[in-house]
Amino acid sequence: MADNEGDKALIVIRDLEKIFEMGDTVVRALAGVSFDIQQGSFVAIMGPSGSGKTTLLDILGCLSRPTSGTYWLTKERVSHLPESRLAQLRNHEIGFVFQNFNLLARSSALTNVELPLLYDGVSRKERIRRATEALAAVGLQDRIYHRPNELSGGQRQRVAIARALVNNPSILFADEPTGNLDTKSGESILRLFDEIHERGNTIVMVTHEREVAEHAQRIMSFRDGKLVNDEWLDKKRNA
Repeated sequence: MADNEGDKALIVIRDLEKIFEMGDTVVRALAGVSFDIQQGSFVAIMGPSGSGKTTLLDILGCLSRPTSGTYWLTKERVSHLPESRLAQLRNHEIGFVFQNFNLLARSSALTNVELPLLYDGVSRKERIRRATEALAAVGLQDRIYHRPNELSGGQRQRVAIARALVNNPSILFADEPTGNLDTKSGESILRLFDEIHERGNTIVMVTHEREVAEHAQRIMSFRDGKLVNDEWLDKKRNA
């Protein structure tokens, strides 16, 4: 990393490009994007459909590779790592929260939250302890044995958040986390994200709603694969 500010960042992106070829059509989903994200910050990524925000989140979450440019995560250059190392980063450094929850329908909340620990070879006793603590941290200590169909939408998203946090990741990525929720449940989830951020977690959230984005400290707006506005919200910057 070339500059001192970059050395302090959890995420460093330089000249990132992602090009998709579909027959004779070439789509430049990301067009030379550069930015840093500091540890402990809460960032919202906004933009219309086709702006590049989902492509960017996939790259930040090590689910996709850039066509060119560089990406550092926790001072490790991840843009050219082998798939085996990317899988380790996804399990240890990154937590994901999705719009559709992505829970196992026939498994309890506890079993769903245990999954990352199971993949990591953690003992059953330790898995249960840590998963129980994670569910308690999101207010579901009395729902640990309930299956998803026995939970409300907001409770399902809380299970997904507990699963994302159970490995104590460096960063939490959330893709439209309130998109499938009613207004009341969505507000509850956003309050939970505020609490998680106040505990010191780094959060990057994709949303198309300005009202949701304003829970963050910083709003990065994308259009046509470019970062067109990078806005700090004064009321949050020093929170």
